[in-house]
Amino acid sequence: MDFEAGQILYFDKPLTWTSFNLVAKVRWLLCGYLGVKKLKVGHAGTLDPLATGVLIVCTGKATKQIDRLQAGTKEYVATLQLGQTTPSYDLETQVDATYPTEHITLDLIHRILPRFMGRIEQIPPAFSAVKIDGHRAYNLARKGGHEEVERILKPKVLVIDELEAVSFDAQSMQLTLRVVCSKGTYIRALARDIGQALGSGAHLTALRRTRIGDVGIDQCLRIADFEQILEKNKDNRI
Repeated sequence: MDFEAGQILYFDKPLTWTSFNLVAKVRWLLCGYLGVKKLKVGHAGTLDPLATGVLIVCTGKATKQIDRLQAGTKEYVATLQLGQTTPSYDLETQVDATYPTEHITLDLIHRILPRFMGRIEQIPPAFSAVKIDGHRAYNLARKGGHEEVERILKPKVLVIDELEAVSFDAQSMQLTLRVVCSKGTYIRALARDIGQALGSGAHLTALRRTRIGDVGIDQCLRIADFEQILEKNKDNRI
């Protein structure tokens, strides 16, 4: 592989790592492997720190393909905690409200999910990288103004091709969904909206991206595996 000329690599992003953390680690490993001080490396499609799964990383001239790659349809498996909300819609922030759940059944879930399929509008989370007057929304939200940020954010049009309940535990009120959607979909915001549609609340407790375009999780390397591959081949450049 010629990393300087350009390669497309598939990684399973670890939990708590930012997408930038993974890109920085890959760049550092490749610079050491190639014996260079600089190397162009980028990713195709951000994953939140509390999400895991498919992250496409491009090196060298392959970074020119990032826009094409990140436009691919994405598939996620998401676990929602019903009856509770957090300001970030996931576990980054603490629970700020609880709601009744006694009325929620699997039948009700099946009835409301079709509302979120097809071409829909979605308001991004306040804790997101969307820009407001040149400032990232998450910076404004972390200063304590997440409710005001939500009022300012404008809805975006996106497409959800598939949405199905994988499992539902009526005792713990844990709902696991499989989502196939377009670029720009916030699964955290989808959790928020589903919770509201159920007459309750919801936030994400786990999120795994299982596919981008034709690239599935089974094709992805862990960063430790990649490091071992480079180590084994350092005397015989791959």
